[in-house]
Amino acid sequence: MNFDEKLQEYIARIKNLKSKIKTEEATKTSMIMPFFNLLGYDVFNPLEFVPEFTADVGIKKGEKVDYAIMDKKNNPIILIEAKCCGENLNKHGSQLFRYFTVTSAKFAILTNGLIYQFYTDLDEQNKMDKNPFLVINLLSMKENSIADLQKFQKSEFKINEIIAKATELKYNNQIKQFLSKQFTNPDDNFVTYVISDFYNGRKTQRVIDDFRPLVKKAFSQLIIEKTNERLQNAISNETEVATTKNKNSKTSKVENSKAEKENSMSIDKNLESFFIVKSIIFDLLCGKALSYENSGEIFVIFIDNAPEKWICKINFAEGRIFINFSSNDKEYSSRQIRSQEDIYFYKNILCQAVKKFMEV
Repeated sequence: MNFDEKLQEYIARIKNLKSKIKTEEATKTSMIMPFFNLLGYDVFNPLEFVPEFTADVGIKKGEKVDYAIMDKKNNPIILIEAKCCGENLNKHGSQLFRYFTVTSAKFAILTNGLIYQFYTDLDEQNKMDKNPFLVINLLSMKENSIADLQKFQKSEFKINEIIAKATELKYNNQIKQFLSKQFTNPDDNFVTYVISDFYNGRKTQRVIDDFRPLVKKAFSQLIIEKTNERLQNAISNETEVATTKNKNSKTSKVENSKAEKENSMSIDKNLESFFIVKSIIFDLLCGKALSYENSGEIFVIFIDNAPEKWICKINFAEGRIFINFSSNDKEYSSRQIRSQEDIYFYKNILCQAVKKFMEV
């Protein structure tokens, strides 16, 4: 079993446990220690994984951090501060900050068993940064987060590589936060910068305010267009494979040509719908498979390789497209849409359907 499979098995386990864990000690033994065991550390070896590690702070003696992972020279390299399952971590950073300053550790982790915040000292040496360079939420794992987490495996752990990656992640996160903010509500400086390349007039506040909704709309449309380009490329590849299979069938050339055309059109519609739905709900899947099944005119998209866990059903009938949602909300039970792109308008209801099955 590879790391990804072990991680998904562990995530499934804590999803069942999280509602039953009520204390910090239970969080440690049932969730946090197994997590670091998954990363390859011997959590029962006090020479490698030290519980209640002493980190005296100034005149305060006997200060202890919950765990410390030690190097071969018996020096702490990672400090771990644990809180009760589900507890808000925002108010506990200062405590870990004090511990980090008085030890030789290069990394610190603050966790409640579900969320893991990773810190280092990028801003000022030997002083823990205020913001984590990496946040792992086990209930909504992203594909790139798995690769980042793997670097903290005992067998893969290389300080210099992680520091370099931490620097990249820090600025990557800041750029994404900035762009996300501008996507939602472009500020004056951003609007001014965008229009300065083509608007030669004076950038008064009124001009900026007039352009703001246009910039926001253009930003949104650009993202949708780029997403659709990637979807179309994926669809083209799938269609080429399907067409090649048709050519190898035993039907006559005339029948083959007709079948290829019909199948190609059907595949285009179905796969475009599939990839649009996947792009919308990807972050909620937590590594679970998203599959589809084509039965006549009905195209069904479902999770976990289980057709009974269907997210939506799409019906192409007489040039019209209908979409049914797996939802208790009758308002959204069935909708006619003009094209596959209209699926984006139903993001919320698709996400609700996924969450319903992920909680089972």
